[in-house]
Amino acid sequence: MDMRVAAYAVVTDDDGRLLLARWTEGRRVAWTMPGGGLEPGEAPEDAVRRELREETGYSVKVGELLGIHSRVIPASQRVRRPEAGTAASPLHTLRIVYRAQVSGGKLRFETDGSTDMAGWFTLPDVAELQRVKLVDIAMRMAGLR
Repeated sequence: MDMRVAAYAVVTDDDGRLLLARWTEGRRVAWTMPGGGLEPGEAPEDAVRRELREETGYSVKVGELLGIHSRVIPASQRVRRPEAGTAASPLHTLRIVYRAQVSGGKLRFETDGSTDMAGWFTLPDVAELQRVKLVDIAMRMAGLR
């Protein structure tokens, strides 16, 4: 079984809008929480700051830990397929979710990454978006649902 540990942030602005990134590596393009996988030896707080900067252009101040979500994805449902000649294995994901606030930078889109754009959305607008389950999970952790 493979394992992936990632850190994400729930970032809202003064108008109560939520910052999301559009993920393009899945079976379908969908909005997700900004964040991503930890590099070897990287602290989760550092990873979420790095990922937010890469995906949105913003620097953030990481706040409280909202929760950790654990999920095992069966081999047949994995997005990335193994190289030819190797069998797929299940993936255990641990997703660490923080609250964060923008401390600098300006909105810009990632190039050559797993996301292609980012934006601010009102909570009613989020409900209408094509989104991954992590958005709803993180919003519940943050008390936004």
